Amino acid sequence: MLRITDARTGQPVDAAPARRGLTRVEAHTGGLDPTNLRVLLVADLLVRALELGGTPVWALLRGQRQQAELRAAGAALGVRPFEDGRDSGPGLGEAQVLHVVAEGGEIPDGVRVRVAPVRQEAEAPDPPGGTDPAVLRLTLLGRPRNETVAVGPTALDEAADTLGRWRRAVAAWAHRPSRPVPDRVRADLRTAWEDDLDTARVLSVLHAVEKDPDLADGARFETYAYADRLLGLHLTRDLGSPA
Repeated sequence: MLRITDARTGQPVDAAPARRGLTRVEAHTGGLDPTNLRVLLVADLLVRALELGGTPVWALLRGQRQQAELRAAGAALGVRPFEDGRDSGPGLGEAQVLHVVAEGGEIPDGVRVRVAPVRQEAEAPDPPGGTDPAVLRLTLLGRPRNETVAVGPTALDEAADTLGRWRRAVAAWAHRPSRPVPDRVRADLRTAWEDDLDTARVLSVLHAVEKDPDLADGARFETYAYADRLLGLHLTRDLGSPA
C-alpha cells in the first residue's frame, strides 16, 4: 500500500482508499520553471504508482499561468496528460484527494504532497529544450521529492551516462532467455516506491540489480522493464539493436 507524507501534519497517510475507490491527484502549478515542472513530474509518478497498485486515478492540472507551455514541457519529460482542473466540477465521488504542491504553495484542504525546489545552476540548459528530456527526468528522480535537487552539467552528465548504459544493457539482456523478476527484488522495488514515493531508492535497487553476479540477464531485463512502468525512462527504447 502506497503511503505518502502529508505536509500538513508530517505524518504518513494511505495514498489510496482501502476499497480502491477513485483517487483524485491534483498538480498545483504557478507557471513554467524547473520547480513547477518537478511538481508535475511528482504528480505523474504518484498517478503511476497508484495505478500499479490497482487504484483508479483522476489526474488534474491546476494553475493560471503558462499552462500550455507547462503541458508541452511535461509531455517532453514523459508526463502523461492531465485534465484541465480549471474546468472540472466538484468531483466524481472520489474517495481520496491528493494535492501535489511546491514548497510554500497554498492549496485547498486535503492531503498535501510537498515538492522541494529545483536549484538550477547557471550553466544548466533551460528544461526541457536544452537537454535530453529523459536525462532531465532521471536527474530529478535521483533525489527524494521533499529534498532540493540541483540541475547542472555534472548531474546531467552523470544521468546521461547512466541512462545510456542502462538502455544498452536492457537491449542486450533482451536477447537472453526470459526470467521472472526475483521476488526479493520485486519486494525491494515496491517497498521503495510505496514508502513516500522514494524514487531514489528505486534507482538504488536498479543499480544493485545491474551489478548482482547471481542474477540472470533475463531477470535483469524483466526487472528494469517492470521498474520503468513507474520511472518512465523508456529503458526498453533500444530493443532490437545488435547485442
